[in-house]
Amino acid sequence: MSDSTPGSATTPAGAGGDTYVIGVDYGTLSGRAVVVRVSDGAELGAATLEYPHAVMDTTLAATGAQLPPEWALQVPSDYVDVLRSAVPAAVRESGIDPQDVVGIATDFTACTMVPTLADGTPLNEVPGYEGRPHAYVKLWKHHAAQAQANRINELAAARGEAWLPRYGGLISSEWEFAKGLQLLEEDRELYDVMEHWVEAADWIVWQLTGEYVRNACTAGYKGIYQDGAYPSEEFLAALNPDFAGFARDKVEHAIGALASRAGSLSEEAAAWTGLPAGIAVAVGNVDAHVTAPAAQATDPGQMVAIMGTSTCHVMNSDRLSEVPGMCGVVDGGIVEGFYGYEAGQSGVGDIFAWFVANQVPGEIKDAATAEGLSVHEYLTEQAQGEPVGAHGLVALDWHSGNRSVLVDHELSGTIVGLTLATKPHEVYRALLESTAFGTRKIVETFNASGVPVTEFVAAGGLIRNPFLMQVYADVLNMPISVIGSAQGPALGSAIHAAVAAGAYEDIHAAAAAMGHLDRAAYTPDPERAEAYDALYHEYTDLHDYFGRGANDVMHRLKALRRAARTAVAPQAVSA
Repeated sequence: MSDSTPGSATTPAGAGGDTYVIGVDYGTLSGRAVVVRVSDGAELGAATLEYPHAVMDTTLAATGAQLPPEWALQVPSDYVDVLRSAVPAAVRESGIDPQDVVGIATDFTACTMVPTLADGTPLNEVPGYEGRPHAYVKLWKHHAAQAQANRINELAAARGEAWLPRYGGLISSEWEFAKGLQLLEEDRELYDVMEHWVEAADWIVWQLTGEYVRNACTAGYKGIYQDGAYPSEEFLAALNPDFAGFARDKVEHAIGALASRAGSLSEEAAAWTGLPAGIAVAVGNVDAHVTAPAAQATDPGQMVAIMGTSTCHVMNSDRLSEVPGMCGVVDGGIVEGFYGYEAGQSGVGDIFAWFVANQVPGEIKDAATAEGLSVHEYLTEQAQGEPVGAHGLVALDWHSGNRSVLVDHELSGTIVGLTLATKPHEVYRALLESTAFGTRKIVETFNASGVPVTEFVAAGGLIRNPFLMQVYADVLNMPISVIGSAQGPALGSAIHAAVAAGAYEDIHAAAAAMGHLDRAAYTPDPERAEAYDALYHEYTDLHDYFGRGANDVMHRLKALRRAARTAVAPQAVSA
């Protein structure tokens, strides 16, 4: 089933003849560590820690204060707890000698930002600031900076900023500059105290090594770093005079190439993890981008969709083009030597989870329990036997806004066609299909922009649902290859650790030896593909009507929601 090519590791072997690397994947709700053999990518042990503070999107844990709409915060000490807990647990499960570990690498959701002092101390750990929401990590799904993002986009378009087309013409509220501008304008005192505005992907490497190194991936995709420069001070001052020095004073730092060595494991981090001090620590990376080599997808045209709570689509190309609504194109953003493209959907698994948690009646949950199934599995079994279109529904997958190709987090989800006869499993199927339609919109946009998608590779937790994978194959009308690992990002990080440790010459060689892919695991059914074409036409009409300005009702409803919530429970975000 696996499509891999043998490779050879050059790092000196331990007493057992084998060497190992650790990949640590920081997701939205948990961090997981995987122990991987350098010679062939075999995954020998794994462990997960659910973040003790999870995601703070309604209340601030330290005070119980209510957060405004669209906020999503985390506690950075939870990330260190993963190193203390999951890494040694994974090593124990693997049964290896920790002394045979030669490297460790990490990946993170992005854009996830940590405001820190000069030494890397997060502001929420500074006495007196624990009650200030802006002192905490702003998770990728923090969308409260949409107003700032709108101003960045409007000004950049008016000035003809050369970097704007590299991001499909729009900057996201999820990214570094919008979130930084929000911090300045809502809590000036904290902004002035903050000395570094750090991607969590880099902050955790800082904790491992004692050295702060920016990674090329987030600098390019989330930090508007193009052609060796950030947006100019003149541009930033036009947004807000006090924002002029943001890039220079808060963001700019030495940038490390992906798969290179950021530093060595410190004595303190060695004590946390049980690993040998001095081993290689790779430059940080993003969970989606790091997955490409794990899926042996380092060649042009191979689009990797990392499907979890959200979906990120990444792909290498040998050409530089402008793709409307893409999240960015960065030279060397995935692997050295190619332009790396990124697109994405802000909500996928989150949408399915929302429906199950809030919209499914008790009798359905009881029936699932009686059959020994999860509610997701039960609804899938009910839905998969029906013909395409039998539910009479079409949905928009915007429950968490639209990342690509509209780049608008003021948009919201909708379902058209509901009747009094509509069953829960029919709505569930329509939501599954909506995310496949959103992916098709992305693929078509790349194809139309001269960056052809020649292979579609699925990774992430949602690949465990065969029906969902078949829906994607039918909607896209192309085969779906599937990564041969349940821990794609963690395996990808481990592959980067192997290169950073000198075990392989480059990421291509490491991917060939350590990655795993089941090619064309799902193939489209011609009849279903034709039926989905008709539904996709309806999706496209709704997509353009609500998403391209014909009807801004979603924006107006978001504004009414914010106003109503602020009136009922005003929250002082600043001091």
